[in-house]
Amino acid sequence: MDNSIFSLIFLILIPTVGKYLLILLPIFLPITLLYFFWVVRFRWVTMKFVDSHKTCLLEIKLPKEITKSPAAMEIFFANLSKGGSDNFGEAFLDGKTRPWFSCELVSTGGQVRFFVYCSQIRHRNLVENQLYGQFPNIEIIEVDDYTKDFYFNLDKYFITGFQYTLGKPDPYPIKTYVDYGLGLGEDQKEEYKIDPLTSVIEYLGSLKKGENAWIQILFQKHEKEGVLHNRPGKGRELKKEVEKEIEKIRKEAIPKSAEGYDDIYKFPNPTKGQTEIITALERNAAKSPFDCMIRSVYIAEEKSVNRSNVSGLSGAWKHFRALNMNGFRTIYPSVEDWQKDVARVFPFLQKGLVRKETRIKKDIFYAYKLRSFFQWPYKNFGKTVPVLQFWDTEGIEKSMKPFILSTEELATIFHFPSGMVSQTPTLERVPSKKSEAPANLPI
Repeated sequence: MDNSIFSLIFLILIPTVGKYLLILLPIFLPITLLYFFWVVRFRWVTMKFVDSHKTCLLEIKLPKEITKSPAAMEIFFANLSKGGSDNFGEAFLDGKTRPWFSCELVSTGGQVRFFVYCSQIRHRNLVENQLYGQFPNIEIIEVDDYTKDFYFNLDKYFITGFQYTLGKPDPYPIKTYVDYGLGLGEDQKEEYKIDPLTSVIEYLGSLKKGENAWIQILFQKHEKEGVLHNRPGKGRELKKEVEKEIEKIRKEAIPKSAEGYDDIYKFPNPTKGQTEIITALERNAAKSPFDCMIRSVYIAEEKSVNRSNVSGLSGAWKHFRALNMNGFRTIYPSVEDWQKDVARVFPFLQKGLVRKETRIKKDIFYAYKLRSFFQWPYKNFGKTVPVLQFWDTEGIEKSMKPFILSTEELATIFHFPSGMVSQTPTLERVPSKKSEAPANLPI
């Protein structure tokens, strides 16, 4: 009986399948090759477009006193909502893409500095005008990239890096400056204000000579992804996701009827916590959304390494987590735990594991230096993503996807704290106030 089944498979089934494959090959092979050509070409023209634009890095030096709340920074972010290609010609022939920005907090031996990076130098005037409009006493200067002073050398430096993602779906907001009482109309004395960013700045200011910590917040305008952005499918719309989450909460708030009674005339009866969640979701949905990625790198000379500062950097954003809402979760781009376990059982695999860990550290180091996440070569860089992903339009399974933050959330994690709230001695500030010259000055 078994022999007859195998004979049927080898004599009838396999030749029939092979014959149909040969017949269909002239149809599917050109389609497959055309698809691969299309993907590779699209990525090439996009990288060419990105490379054709000069970038700039701006350092912001703060005055001794800042009286503005983070709401002023929210206005700044709202004005950076710049779109990309408007039609298929611009997208697929010119490779036009949305510009992105990076707000960076940097500590060099405990000296804390603020930076804003523009992927296209033509947006420099926009950034400067918006910042000066909200903070007239700051000083903005274009500087050389601070990362150029370092190169990847594990014999000289200890290098590690982290990325962060949200712990819950994007519609749920993190704990923002409004929740901390720093919103507009808050009448609160300076000495009683709680600025959530102060703990991050204090950590950066505590580093010693030879230690460096870099934090970058990459963001670009959120748009409904689709064919225009080489993303087949319906794409994502934040407002619709918010509506789904609110509807889900309302359904959970409908009281259960006793046995034998129906729920036709039942209305939602949300708890205080559910009401607060719905209010926060609606408030968050009313703000401009941005695709975001937060990344950090710790680099230090071997003699200056402090392991506790590494863990401090990985948990720098934990205090933005709100009960029943959202928060940041640290992602460690590294080899999988099961691979480490296998290498323990088979020691000859250790060398390969070390090489892989080195490559991943190198990737996150250069991904930071290039400010690359939304576009290649490090698009959707995650745990084990290779440098170039030419054959996969969606990125491999373990790649990271950008999460969505509103202007309120962005202003919470990057703003300029006042001198009263933040007394970090290593936070660079402009030594004196600036003002315009009197109009009646003799010439």
